[in-house]
This record gives sequence, structure tokens and C-alpha cells, in this order.
Amino acid sequence: MSSGTAPDEPPGEDRSTRAAVATLFRLTGGHRAAVAAATALTLAGSALGLAQPLVARHAVDAGGRGQVLWPLLALLGALFLVEAAIGSVGRFLLERMGEGVVRQLRMGLVGRLLRLEMREYDRHRSGDLVSRVTADTTLLREVVSQALVDLVTGSLVAAGALVLMAWLDPLLLLLVALTVAVAAAVVTSLLQGIRRASERMQDSVGAVAADLERALGALPMVRVHRAEDREAARIGARVEEAYEAGVSTARLASVMSPAVELAVQGSFLVVLVVGGLRVGGHAGSLGDLVAFLLYASYLVMPLSSVFHAVGLIQRGMGAYRRVDQALRLPTEQTDPLVAQDRPLPRPVSPAAPGSPALALDDVRFGYAPGRRVLSGVSFTVPHHRQVALVGPSGAGKSTVFALVARFYEPDSGAVLFDGRPATELGRDACRRRIAVVDQNTHVVHGTLRENITYAVPDAPEAEVRRVLALARLEELVDRLPGGLDAVIGERGSTLSGGERQRVALARALLARPALLLLDEPTSHLDAINEAALTTVMKEIAQECALLVIAHRLSTVQHADRIVVLHEGRSVAAGDHEELLAHNPLYRDLATSQMLRPGAPSADRGGRRTNG
Repeated sequence: MSSGTAPDEPPGEDRSTRAAVATLFRLTGGHRAAVAAATALTLAGSALGLAQPLVARHAVDAGGRGQVLWPLLALLGALFLVEAAIGSVGRFLLERMGEGVVRQLRMGLVGRLLRLEMREYDRHRSGDLVSRVTADTTLLREVVSQALVDLVTGSLVAAGALVLMAWLDPLLLLLVALTVAVAAAVVTSLLQGIRRASERMQDSVGAVAADLERALGALPMVRVHRAEDREAARIGARVEEAYEAGVSTARLASVMSPAVELAVQGSFLVVLVVGGLRVGGHAGSLGDLVAFLLYASYLVMPLSSVFHAVGLIQRGMGAYRRVDQALRLPTEQTDPLVAQDRPLPRPVSPAAPGSPALALDDVRFGYAPGRRVLSGVSFTVPHHRQVALVGPSGAGKSTVFALVARFYEPDSGAVLFDGRPATELGRDACRRRIAVVDQNTHVVHGTLRENITYAVPDAPEAEVRRVLALARLEELVDRLPGGLDAVIGERGSTLSGGERQRVALARALLARPALLLLDEPTSHLDAINEAALTTVMKEIAQECALLVIAHRLSTVQHADRIVVLHEGRSVAAGDHEELLAHNPLYRDLATSQMLRPGAPSADRGGRRTNG
């Protein structure tokens, strides 16, 4: 699994500001009308602003001639107010457009991340993926809503001011242009460093989220082993990396901003001194100098916004790179020929008489090249029968479940449902046929009812009550304040392990699957509930087929058929008595802790460890 940091950029990647602006322009593809309206309003407001120095020029000259000033002053005030109103509307349109772009990105990311191939979850840390939906898109919102339009409008307004300054006094404009060129050179030399530092910072922030999620997800283990300080140090190291990258960004930005300010202020002082001398020498009027100085001051804001926008765009490209990488991760492929919205009857009847609910035919699989987990597994699960998988840890039992659930695809061999290859049915149709209760007993934050009806949100009350009885949950419902509507906390923290397991069982039964996969269903149950579940499993077998990963003898000996896995192969099959009499490996399992009554589950690792 990766550390959460993104890979290096592809060789030859265009990191220029022009390429970054083109990328941002593509992001606004569905919002071009809003961008055009906001740009037009901003330009209209800027045009009114550019007109103000001309009015001020006439006012100064009129005052020198003793003429009436109040009409010109009223016009100047009106121009100022209208400019402010137009600018406010334009800014609102930009902010709304930025929120719209971010919403679109977040929706796309969420939809993508929920459908990634399972191997991608092994390669990327979930906290880092979440950070791309939150922190990275938040930075992009600022870039899209401000930087892009500021760059365009700032450039146009600056160009307009320069044209008017050239009309008023070309010599003074040349002096201004020289100082601005120096500032532009400084800014250009800093942009690549700002982008690299920003990318490091965003990667570090993602790593902070990943490490924090790791610690919070295993908080009981952290507390018991007194590892709070170690986890805090681990996360603190990531925070330190983000801090150092942020300081690098700030250091470069701190050089860029004064360079711009000094250039603009220096040009203003040059204009003031040289222009004052020229007015004193009667080479120009006082009104012309005032107008030129106002345009020079007006040049400050658009130029500052342009330089700021360029820096912000380069920072935003670091965030966009991470978002784009997530959007390019491969997702599960669905068969276009399968109607995804067509409901299948529950339970699903066999496609042909005598076809088993499930069959594996010489299945071979490895999570990574050269690391084979299954090396030839074949067995069948008939309808209305219970089949148990047994074997030492790492034999491949949980991997079989992962293949049946279509989380992964076999390297060779076939998985068949009702006699039809899984690849022919498509993932959606396969998963409609099954339900899974695994060792992790997934319980999400929400009410007890929401957890039980997760697969069938609109389930009738009678069906809910039926599965409550089958899973022996009536006592829990009576005990919880609010009953079925009680909130059971993050990851079911308010429930015991056995209660979480029974909630997961009730959720699976509510879907009325044709095949129910149970990964050590009694691992968290006491003797009374274990005996009750054994009876329930016999009742369930009247409705559907059961495939059970078993480590307890009480589970195995009631199965209709037992399949023994060893080193990724199915080496034997039969009932309990047959295997006990004729298979040494099964006999060793039965006499060891692997299959002793009440023995704890041996498979407690991850998906790969327990096989």
C-alpha cells in the first residue's frame, strides 16, 4: 500500500502558466455563461474606474480656470458607486461559479472513489483519497472563482490603463514599463518553486488525513497499547512536512509580493518626480499629471491581481494534479449488456435444473504478479445446502469470498452462478444474488433500522421483524432507547461484537439472497447465541444456499458438505465424519484449535493474510 503521496509528475509535463490556465478553462466548461457574465461585469466596472481619472483631470483643470466643479464631482461619485455595485454582482457570480465547479469535482470524485477497483484501495490510503475530495477541491475553488477571472480582467484593465497612459505621456509610460518588467521577471522566476512547494504541501496534508484516519480507526488498540504518543509523533511528522512546504510557499510568495509592490511604488515615485519636473517646465498640464498618476495607481490593483492570480494558479495546479490522479484511477468495469436497473426476483431461481447456486472451476488467483493465493480451487454450493470452507490461515478462504463477491477477477478458471459464468452475468447481477457477513461486521453510524435495512431501504416492517427474530435481535431492540430508531454510533461502537455480528446477519437476510456468504459467523457469539445461530442457519438453508468460512467445530459438523483448502488448493471434500476418517489434514484441524468447539477465529488479519 502506498504511503499516500502522489507519484511524480509524468516526464515532459507542461507546467507553464499557459498550460495551467488552459486546464482551469477546461474545468469551467459547464459554467461558461457565468464566467462570461462575470467577466463582462468586471470589465464594465473597470471601464467605469478607468473613466474616473479623466473626469478628475477635467475637474482639476476646471478648478484652475475657476469653473463650476459640482457636476464633475457628482459624475465622479456616480461612477464610483456604479462601479462598486457592478463589481459586487460580478464577484457573486464568480463565487457561485467556483462553488459549482467544486461541487462537480467533488461529485465526480465521490462517484469515482466508491467504484474503484479493489486493488486501488490496497494501493492508496483512504484518508489521502478523502483529502482529495475535501482539502484539494477547497483550494481549487479559490483558484477557479478568483484567479482565472482576475488574470483575464486584470490583464485587460492593465492594458486599458497602459493605453490611456501612453495617450497622456509616452515617456512616463516607458519608465513605468521598465519597473513593471523587472517585477514580472522576478515573479516568473518564482512560479515553478511555488508550484512544487504547493504540491508537497497538498501531499503532506493528504498524508496527515490518512495517518489520522488510521489512528482513529484503531483507537481501542492505540489506547490499550499506550501508543497515543507514538501515533501523535507519526502524525506530527506529517504535519511538520506540511508546515515546511507551507513555509517554502510563503517564503517564495513573500519575495514575489514585495517585488510587485516595490515596482509599482517605484514607478509611481518616478512618475511623480519626472512628471512634476515636466509640469514645472511647462511640458504638460497639472491635470494631465494628475490623470497619469491616477492611472498609475489604478495599475497597482490589476497588476497585483494578475501576479497574485498567476501564483495562485500554480498553487492550484498542485491540488488539481492530485484530483486528476484520483479521477483517472481505474474503476470496476460493468457489462454494458446487463440492465443495471432491472430488479431480479428474490430468491433467484436456477437457470437450469440441477445447476448449483455457486460453482468454482479450477480458479487461480493472485493479488500481485508472482504471489499466487489460489492455485486450483474447485467446488460447488447446491441450492438450499450449507457448504463450509476450512483450512489453515492463508489457505485462501477469504480470497474465495472476495472472488465470489466480484471484488477481484480470477487469473484463470471460472466462477459460475446458477451454471452461468459470472463474467457473462455482470457484477450487478452477481451481487444481487449474494449477501455477505464478514469478520469485520460493518456497522455504520446511524440508527439500528438504517443499518438493518441498508440493502433494502424500503423493506416492509414485517420483513424487518422477520430478520430481527432470525438474528435474535429482539432483546437488543427492546433494550436500546428508541428501539430500531436508536443511533448506534460510529462503527457500531455502542454494540458488542456479537451484537454487531447479528446486525450484519439481519441486514444480509433482509435482502433474501440466493447465496449467503458467512465468514466465521459465530466468532463473536457466546455459547447460547452460537447454538441459536446454528438453528437459524438450518432455517436459512431452506431459503438460500450458504457458504461458510468455519473455524469452530460446531459450525463445521452441521454443514452438508465441507471443502478443505490447503495452500490455495481444494484438497478434499465431504461431510464431517468422512473427512475425519479419511483426510489427515482435516483430522489435524479438528484436533487442533482450528476446529475446537468455541475456539476463536484463526483468521483475524486482512483480506490477504487470512486468505
